[in-house]
Amino acid sequence: MENDRKKEGLSALGRETAYPFDYNPQVLEAFNNLNPDNDYWVRFNCPEFTTLCPITGQPDFAEIRISYIPDVKMVESKSLKLYLGSFRNHGGFHEDTVNTIMKDLIRLMDPKYIEVTGFFTPRGGISIYPYANYGRPGTRFESLAEKRFEMHE
Repeated sequence: MENDRKKEGLSALGRETAYPFDYNPQVLEAFNNLNPDNDYWVRFNCPEFTTLCPITGQPDFAEIRISYIPDVKMVESKSLKLYLGSFRNHGGFHEDTVNTIMKDLIRLMDPKYIEVTGFFTPRGGISIYPYANYGRPGTRFESLAEKRFEMHE
């Protein structure tokens, strides 16, 4: 098993965890999807996401939900945990943070479809829930992205 991880270039899984202290998309790792001919959903919930307000430096807390339909590559979960943790000392607006996460995962995996939602806790009495999605252009997943975006509440 360890040899298989090395073949795929995975380094985080099975090792002592070294947490990055600022935004670091380089910690993301992908592995080969064993079922690329099947369309199926993968969902991650990160209920303890933390980032900083870029204006005040105060912490912002959120649950980040990531759902995607993989193609050839999939994100390795420990590397995703390290990546999401790397936002802890990073200043970013909620909307930008959600879009950054989605774009970094698209670059890593080139999924058929992906959506990312941030459920940020209230600051000043207002909650912000940014949502971003992407469907591979020229495929039925582009239409799925349009439909889910239109139906998003």
